[in-house]
Amino acid sequence: MSKKIKILLVDDHQLIIEGICSYLKDFDNLHIESTNSCDSAFSSIKSSLPTIPFDIVFTDLSFDGSTNETIDGGESLIKALQKEEIPIKIGVITGHSETNRVFNVIRNLNPLSYLLKGSINTTELTFAIERMLADKPYYSHEIHNKLLKRTLVEIQMDEVAIQILKELPKHTKIANLEGVIKKPDGNLLKIRAIESKLAKLRTDLNANNNTDLVLKAKELGILD
Repeated sequence: MSKKIKILLVDDHQLIIEGICSYLKDFDNLHIESTNSCDSAFSSIKSSLPTIPFDIVFTDLSFDGSTNETIDGGESLIKALQKEEIPIKIGVITGHSETNRVFNVIRNLNPLSYLLKGSINTTELTFAIERMLADKPYYSHEIHNKLLKRTLVEIQMDEVAIQILKELPKHTKIANLEGVIKKPDGNLLKIRAIESKLAKLRTDLNANNNTDLVLKAKELGILD
């Protein structure tokens, strides 16, 4: 008889936990526990180590009313588990789909899976678990596309492009950027070259105008 897979669900909304459990009701050899608290999750994972440890933890990122907890959110929970080198496979199930948030969580914390609450279903969740058990990553389709787009944008961004995007919100006229933007050799960029670069940036980021360009750059995490 194959070993039971032990999973911990961490979310402060009980309905979400119940929904996830319903998706997994037909998954064989599965033992699921849940908690609404990151402190409780960390304690449960650590206390299980000497007996029957958890194989997988799925956590949300944001937790309402967690200010009184030592571990105040999913990112903090992942960091705590990684700091103590606890052998558990980590997945994220969250509503956060902002490109910059997604990119930073995956780049800095490297969870094996990143799933979105709004689109998750039995097939995807089952597949994600199977991938995780094989130590292979799985990101939902939307998350995968966001990561791909962010990577492509980073490849296209050079020092001049970053300067222009950062200076653009500070000036009412494009002409004011002349004398501000510098080339890698230190020389100043002329207005025609700035306008040409802006046109390319609008195309690359699929922006309708310069205001939209700044919004797109912020959404992608290029600008704060």
